[in-house]
Amino acid sequence: MALRLDTSIQYLKGVGPKLGDIFSRKGLKTLGDLFEFYPRAYEDQRAARNIASLKVNDIVSIKAQVVSVHSVNMGRSSRKMYDVLVRDATGQIHCKYFRVPYKGYFERFKPYTEVRVVGKVIEYRGRAEFHHPDIRDIEPDEETQDALIPLYTEIEGLATAKIMKLIRLAFAQLGEWPEEVLPKWILEKYHLKKRQDALKEIHYPDPAKAQEYAEFKSQAQRRIIFEEFFWLELYLASRKVGFQKDNAPQIMNRGDKLRALLQSLPFEMTGAQKRVFSEIKADLEKPHPMHRMVQGDVGSGKTLVSFMAAIYAAESGYQSCLMAPTEILAEQHFKNAQKVLEPLGLKLAMLVGKTKASERKSVLSALEAGEIDLIIGTHALIEDEVKFKNLGLVIIDEQHRFGVEQRGVLKNKGASPHFLVMTATPIPRTLAMTVYGDLDVSIIDEMPAGRSPIQTRVIYDSKRNQALQFMLEQLRKGRQAYFVYPLVEESEKIDLKNAVSEYEKLQQQFPDVRFGLLHGKMKPDEKEKVMDLFRKNEIQVLVSTTVIEVGVDVPNANIMIIEHAERFGLSQLHQLRGRVGRGEYKSFCILIMGYAVSEEGRQRTEMMEKTSDGFKIAEFDLEMRGPGEFMGTRQSGLSGFKLANLVRDMKTLQEAREAAFEILRRDPKLSFKDHEGLRQELLREHGPAALAGIA
Repeated sequence: MALRLDTSIQYLKGVGPKLGDIFSRKGLKTLGDLFEFYPRAYEDQRAARNIASLKVNDIVSIKAQVVSVHSVNMGRSSRKMYDVLVRDATGQIHCKYFRVPYKGYFERFKPYTEVRVVGKVIEYRGRAEFHHPDIRDIEPDEETQDALIPLYTEIEGLATAKIMKLIRLAFAQLGEWPEEVLPKWILEKYHLKKRQDALKEIHYPDPAKAQEYAEFKSQAQRRIIFEEFFWLELYLASRKVGFQKDNAPQIMNRGDKLRALLQSLPFEMTGAQKRVFSEIKADLEKPHPMHRMVQGDVGSGKTLVSFMAAIYAAESGYQSCLMAPTEILAEQHFKNAQKVLEPLGLKLAMLVGKTKASERKSVLSALEAGEIDLIIGTHALIEDEVKFKNLGLVIIDEQHRFGVEQRGVLKNKGASPHFLVMTATPIPRTLAMTVYGDLDVSIIDEMPAGRSPIQTRVIYDSKRNQALQFMLEQLRKGRQAYFVYPLVEESEKIDLKNAVSEYEKLQQQFPDVRFGLLHGKMKPDEKEKVMDLFRKNEIQVLVSTTVIEVGVDVPNANIMIIEHAERFGLSQLHQLRGRVGRGEYKSFCILIMGYAVSEEGRQRTEMMEKTSDGFKIAEFDLEMRGPGEFMGTRQSGLSGFKLANLVRDMKTLQEAREAAFEILRRDPKLSFKDHEGLRQELLREHGPAALAGIA
């Protein structure tokens, strides 16, 4: 019987319900899903080499013999680094693993076992070695084939050979392929293969194109990469078309309160702040709603610019709301707004999860009556009972923490309000304009005068006591410090230092120092109490998890110490570092590394030492982390990339964006017959809301 793309995997010969359930848990439910389970790499058996001939950065396949397997403790923790030493007639090489692929992985490799090692040769501390290569047993008489073998991510011990066999069996049993969805003119203009041909070639690669496949530059891979980007860009393009149809509140006024604010500021706004506000002001005066993202490093002055927009809206009789991802950040914004906006006569309110019922009722009533100019809050703002009289401006802070769906909920609380989204996660401009295709982009690329650079130093755990002594010196001068850990409590699975136990140890080690503890599992009022004590300098050292990543502003705190810095992403490290250097005192960030740190972990922390430029850090971070992760999977579409990479495939991404916008220029409602497939795919991926802008 011929199978179809939507046929359940369990009906494929050799699968059945038990194996089908294993696939299903990995999100592979149909044959179509199985065909989209792309190889993560390819083994070029024609490039089989001997150890003596290996060169750094080569992706190679070698036949070798296991010499030994041993593990090394990572410092004081019980985490281990595993080292499989292999040799052939020409030499030997170490294969290192900083995590265990699956239980029992290393027990397979006995001395003198013949294995095939496939991986990228890297240079580590002056010598060539493999990090996390594929190692598999081979028969003593195995012949090297003239073949390019796809390598798949193992699924619960299901080896790559078994997965390859099932995929090829699925191709053999598949009946008729569905029609090509991309219009013919797109295939021709961008020289794209048909989808079915591309899928087949990815799983049956041509050995003559081994290098192209290794670099993800084959025509087959390019077709799938284009498609993955295209669906995201078509969705964003349809949203942008929809925005431009809406009639927005036209916000035009004399600007008296704005002038009063500027005259009251104890500092001069930066040129970048003035430029960005001019762009926002121009948008507010247009007849269709603003959808603008403001990027700016921690401390660049984004919040002031957003407050200026709220003043502008209030002077025209419109309400604004500011939504933040955490209660700590919402409270920080509210306190700043009280200082800046209340003296100008703006009426403010705050709404968060812990707001008492009586106060909540009063706030909701005043908001609906139009008696509040700016309300600041968390997700509580998108609840059904929150109603505005005339919402004109929506401000969202830390945009990457929210999805487009939440923006949609806020949009429906007003008559097509203006949107201003802010992020302190710097994103390379071309990427921001492409990936946030429904937003215009402004960048505050200048820091306020007088902010001294933060001195960053990377040390290993062996020098931890020196860092603590340095911290004590600063505390004696009256300063305060942050101590950040990756975990709240001890974990059996991951043996890293954790905030709770280290807080207790630090108290015992330094009984004269006033320590406080802050983490995400604490109740909101407990967190606020700790933060209040820290702001008042009644707590000298705040021991915390990454809950302080955004929203904590204590100018007197000038030291940030991060334990197990190699376990944090670059964006997190950059945000955490931005918590210090906010006052007049010279500030320091000390990154403490564990033992047996991976090459990637070492590169991340070295980058932090080299620069404090958020955009340089962002570009490096993007290259390191690849698709999806960098932006946060909540940004619709970014979690769906299976083959595409936002850095490597930038050219293809721009082509996909160009094609998506061109389609909507030709056919704004996707009503042409050969666009019906596009319309259905948008509907399937994003639901009816995806078509709202082009209906």
